[in-house]
Amino acid sequence: MGKQLMERFEAESMALMPGQRVRARVLSHHPWGVLVEIAGYENAGLSASIDMIQQFSRITSSHDELLALFPPIGSHIDAVIEQIRRWHPPVSVRLTIRPADVESLTWSCDFCGERITLSPGGDALVLDSRSIDGPGAHTIISHRHCLAERIRPENGGEQARALKVGKMC
Repeated sequence: MGKQLMERFEAESMALMPGQRVRARVLSHHPWGVLVEIAGYENAGLSASIDMIQQFSRITSSHDELLALFPPIGSHIDAVIEQIRRWHPPVSVRLTIRPADVESLTWSCDFCGERITLSPGGDALVLDSRSIDGPGAHTIISHRHCLAERIRPENGGEQARALKVGKMC
């Protein structure tokens, strides 16, 4: 009666993060959007999609106009990772193809709620929290200063690192 061990967390998708540009191939169309596979992650067991209604329904005046924006099945597109959910398998990745997001993706800081730029050159930090007790991870988006302000003042070294991580010296 062997107990099957569960992996604490899936590691392959940890290389992906919100704000990252990716190349994807469109696999299928659905009423809400499209399923895609991310180049380099074809066999990673990821579920990747683009919610076309969420992204484009406000700027289109008809269903046909919205459908015309769906990239063709089999086409390769540039996209940006908007969200990653690693709570349970399969890892779920939501992409955006809105031109403004591809140029510079913004999101709300999970601490203060203000907008923050996730694209390269922005001031966002992406934190992945995991538990020692089991699988799954949760992604938190934060301004550098919001994270630094929440670190105890007597831990000044960690505050300083939060303000500098990922920045060129």
